[in-house]
Amino acid sequence: MVGPAAPRRDNAAVSGPVHVLIVDDQAPFRRAARAVLAATPEFEAVGEAESGEQALELADELAPALVLMDINMPGISGIEASRRITDSRPDTVVVLLSTYQADDLPAEAASCGAAGYVHKEDFGPAVLRDIWDRHGRAA
Repeated sequence: MVGPAAPRRDNAAVSGPVHVLIVDDQAPFRRAARAVLAATPEFEAVGEAESGEQALELADELAPALVLMDINMPGISGIEASRRITDSRPDTVVVLLSTYQADDLPAEAASCGAAGYVHKEDFGPAVLRDIWDRHGRAA
């Protein structure tokens, strides 16, 4: 994982799986992310959103511990949705995922409240666990 280092969140211990909201306008990537979560027993997909607007609604409704957020989507971008989610739900960990190279990320990515950035090709169970170990709730 690359990107700005955010401090580890000081949340209560998790009992049960980490609830994850997947946000991407492309159904194939949502299916791939769901498969990664299914292959990682301590994580559970609790919802999927196709837009930034839907992500905001579901983040409020489902209160996920982790949001996997695409950057480019129609309507509200993933960067703006990340900013709004982390402002309203500071204990929620948001990670940006996209096909951008880290050096090509929009400048706003560094200040939107996301814990970091992962290239979609690199996303898998080990990266998911690393994200949570660095930024998630204490086990």
